[in-house]
Amino acid sequence: MLHTSDALALTPDSFTWKVVQNNTHRTLDWLLGTPLQVICIILGAIAIRWLLHRAISRVVHGAASAVKRPDEPRRRGSKVLAGAAGALVSERRKQRAETVGSVLRSVASIVVFGIAFVTVLEKLGIPIGPLLASAGVAGVALGFGAQSLVRDFLSGIFMILEDQYGVGDLIDTGAAVGTVEEVTLRVTRLRDGSGVVWYVRNGEILRVGNHSQGWSTAVVDVSVAYNEDIPRVQEIIRAVAETMAADEEWDDKIVEDPLVAGVESVTGNAVTIRVIIKTRPNEHFGVQRELRERIKEAFDREGIRVPVPVFPATPAGPA
Repeated sequence: MLHTSDALALTPDSFTWKVVQNNTHRTLDWLLGTPLQVICIILGAIAIRWLLHRAISRVVHGAASAVKRPDEPRRRGSKVLAGAAGALVSERRKQRAETVGSVLRSVASIVVFGIAFVTVLEKLGIPIGPLLASAGVAGVALGFGAQSLVRDFLSGIFMILEDQYGVGDLIDTGAAVGTVEEVTLRVTRLRDGSGVVWYVRNGEILRVGNHSQGWSTAVVDVSVAYNEDIPRVQEIIRAVAETMAADEEWDDKIVEDPLVAGVESVTGNAVTIRVIIKTRPNEHFGVQRELRERIKEAFDREGIRVPVPVFPATPAGPA
């Protein structure tokens, strides 16, 4: 048999029932409040990150697909040259746009998720003031302790934005000369002519000489005997250079008409004539070798003499 007190304890108007109702309401309010807000913050951060990445990708794609047309088509004889310089600029623009896009996507992800993390901590009731103060002190300490690392990253960012060099370029950094194989925000990897791989920190690069940006120049100095007919020799060299430029094998590597600049130097037994040819990037070495070989063959056919080396007389020995 139930006592009167037990019956009162089970009635809906009793104190215990009200406590249960209040606890249930508070639990529902908390579940529909803080956890739901945290979920919304996380989902919102993911959505914002996706939108930013999509916008950055569209901008990068637009910049990479833009083709720069040359102002005026250059002609060599009756044939219009292909816009080699414009194509090179377009390819470099594409590489730079992709690199900058990758950096911007990383920065966007860090900023969005960082703000979301701080907001979630605030919603959970965790004081963020001391956390931000500690992060500021740690950032200052890290900045003092890793100044070279920060300098490397800043130099890498400006190097990419300014398009100082890219993968495949032949560059001179002062410490090393070689072809760029990889460019990151911290280091640049080069491979020199001997096959040695160099890792150069971006912050340590004070100057850069880029041999591959836009075009290269092939310079060939040809020496002939002092008493040769110089105008005739120049015409022979010009004919050889123009024939080579019209050759199908070398046509796409030479971007402008060869120029016989004239007499470069005169010595007691030789006259040196200089030839200048503008080529595609890094193609000047092959052009120089081929032109020297063709000029030698033409000199043999035309009977052009080259200077004979003069050796100092050997002193006579004692009689």
